Amino acid sequence: MNIFRLAGDVSHLMAIIILLLKIWKTRSCAGISGKSQILFALVFTTRYLDLFTVYISAYNTIMKVVFLVMSYATVYLVYVRFKETNDSENDTFRVEFLLVPVIGLSFLENYAFTPLEILWTFSIFLEAVAIMPQLFMITKTGEAETITTHYLFFLGLYRALYIANWVWRYNTEGFVDQIAVVSGVVQTIFYCDFFYLYVTRGEKISFYTEAPNIICFLKQSRPKHWF
Repeated sequence: MNIFRLAGDVSHLMAIIILLLKIWKTRSCAGISGKSQILFALVFTTRYLDLFTVYISAYNTIMKVVFLVMSYATVYLVYVRFKETNDSENDTFRVEFLLVPVIGLSFLENYAFTPLEILWTFSIFLEAVAIMPQLFMITKTGEAETITTHYLFFLGLYRALYIANWVWRYNTEGFVDQIAVVSGVVQTIFYCDFFYLYVTRGEKISFYTEAPNIICFLKQSRPKHWF
C-alpha cells in the first residue's frame, strides 16, 4: 500500500469520526444532512458485500467493517437517537435525482455484468454525488458549524489523496481503474470551491454569497418541483 492511499483512508476515517463526535458531544445533528449519511451508508453496503466472499488482508477487512459500522452509527444518531434535532425542513434534496441515473450508469458501465460488480460500480458512482444533499443543505441555510466544515474538508482531502494514489499506481504498477478515477475526479470537483474557501477564510465562510458554484447553479436553475 502506498502512502497516498493510507493517508486517504486516514482522512476518510477522520471525517467520519469528526462527524460522530460532533453529534455525540452536542447531542444534536443540526446542520447535518441525514440524506447524505444514508447515501454514504448505502455506498459502503453495496461496495463491501465482498467482505463475506473475498479476503485481501486484515487491514482491508478491518477498515471495511469500521466504515460500515460507523456509517450506520451516524444514520442511527441522526434518525433515531437525536431525531428531534434533525433539520428535515432544510434537508430537502431529492435523492431520487441521484439514485436513478446512478443505477442506470451502473448497468451500462461496469467491468462484468454480475450482481457484485454492478453493485460495486453503483457504489463508486453514488459516492461521487452522495455529498450533494449536504452541500445543498449548507447553501440553503447559509451557515455551517466549524465542525461540519472540518468534516467536509477531510472528506475532500480523502478524495484528493486517492487521486494521487491512482496516479502513483499507474506510474508504478501500470494499473488504472477508469470507473473509479472518473467518479473520483467528479467527486473532487464538488469540493473545489469549498476547499478554496476553507483554506483562505477558515471559519469565516459565508455560504450565502460564496457557496460552491455547482450547488449554487442547481439552486438557481432547478425547476420548482426539484429538491
